[in-house]
Amino acid sequence: MTRGQRRRNEHGARQQAPILVVTGLTREAECLRGEGIVPLCSGADAALLRAALSEKDPTQYSSVVSFGLAGGLDPILRPGDAIVATWAIGDTETREQLTPTLSRILLEGFSGAGIAARHGAVFGVDAPVMTVAEKSLLRERSGAVAVDMESHLAGAFARLNGLPFAIVRVIGDPASRALPPLAAKAIRPDGGVDVALVMRELARQPAQLGDLIRAGLDARAAFSTLRRCGGLLGPLLGLALA
Repeated sequence: MTRGQRRRNEHGARQQAPILVVTGLTREAECLRGEGIVPLCSGADAALLRAALSEKDPTQYSSVVSFGLAGGLDPILRPGDAIVATWAIGDTETREQLTPTLSRILLEGFSGAGIAARHGAVFGVDAPVMTVAEKSLLRERSGAVAVDMESHLAGAFARLNGLPFAIVRVIGDPASRALPPLAAKAIRPDGGVDVALVMRELARQPAQLGDLIRAGLDARAAFSTLRRCGGLLGPLLGLALA
């Protein structure tokens, strides 16, 4: 077998490999449907995600996608608005460029299914951005339209291993809305919600209830869009990678 034939065989095998989809929550991963998708849930913990990615064999995947909810930084974005990002920006200002073909096909596919999505940079952070003031400052500093806790790490993994990379995020909390303090504590390491902790925090600080209800309504709109995106992700990326 010639070197060219080996390269073609390796390329064909990679095309058939599954897509590594990085999420923060198990509920986000549950929005993914179809074959050829391997979810990796961070539990909203950057250190755990770094460790999990370091153990992954990149040759086993055809591409990497950061998928899930995001906080809005651009004031025009509302809960349920979808983002197909152009860049992932980290705290070190490192820019992880996305694969243009993947982004274009995702945008066109979502649009064809009646899902309005827009381009823009996503800022990746290691800790939640909770307040309106923090969001405003991050928007001014970076120009990003949204913020999440996985895209910068998923992007770095893809870049270091030469894998195509895409970001599909849906706004969960808009730029004008702060998250209740308990939101930073309520995620278990497996990506689920610690309901007992939420109840204890509400008993200790019942004033958070109103903010929690508003956050829940925002999340309902966001997950409605995310489920629709999740059903299209595999087929659209399969088309793009082919």
